[in-house]
Amino acid sequence: MRVAPAAWLAGELAGSALVAGATALLLFDYRRHRREGLHRHSAFLAAIADDVPASVRRLISHEMTLATSFLRWVTRRGPHGVRGGDHAVPYAPAQTATMYGWLFVCVVETVALAYLIPWPVVHVATLVLDVWGCYFLLALHASCVVRPHVIGADGSLRLRHGALLDIRIPADRIASVRLDRAFPNGRLAAADESGVADVAVAGLTTVTVELTEPVRYVRVLGKRAEARAFRFYADDPVAAVRRLGGAGRNGSRRAVGQTRQR
Repeated sequence: MRVAPAAWLAGELAGSALVAGATALLLFDYRRHRREGLHRHSAFLAAIADDVPASVRRLISHEMTLATSFLRWVTRRGPHGVRGGDHAVPYAPAQTATMYGWLFVCVVETVALAYLIPWPVVHVATLVLDVWGCYFLLALHASCVVRPHVIGADGSLRLRHGALLDIRIPADRIASVRLDRAFPNGRLAAADESGVADVAVAGLTTVTVELTEPVRYVRVLGKRAEARAFRFYADDPVAAVRRLGGAGRNGSRRAVGQTRQR
């Protein structure tokens, strides 16, 4: 079906007007924040917060994190957020086979649909979505590789799951750490009735961290939560428990070197 030239022109004019209006509103808010005394960078962020919905900002931030993680993985720049004296705790190897399996299925689907769909518009739309899906899976796995858990030099703990999750636990909040193999069924980082949140990989956690008081954090879709204990997966749980258990400055932290299965 041919689209009339007038319809194309009307659509382009409407899109251009929308972009121009959004740009003008952003510039207006930016200048207003500058007159209020904010620095350029702070004024720009404040203008974006005024004009862009929070859900859209989260999606844009998520896509940018995926892109930068993918580039870091391709260029082999090393783990993100690991400074001198910190200890990286990888977790991505447990899901590598699953992620590459899904990637293979997506590639096969992309090639098959490219040959089977005869309608040009549907063919292009499906091809773009399938290619983006392949990139999304690869970038998500790359973000898990380059963004491991981090045990800080000060004894703090940073739990991450690629570009989806980032939980910071101060050193003074950690009461004890132990080996504890579990197979949770809940959603990622969702606290249960007892206040325990699971950061599982391939349906498995190997380390449990008990806290002196609850920690607040942001879950995958932006919902805020609170937990008093975390169970997470570590590729080398013994080394993680030893490093985290011995990191307390006051000597009160205790690492229990026994594995319990649930």
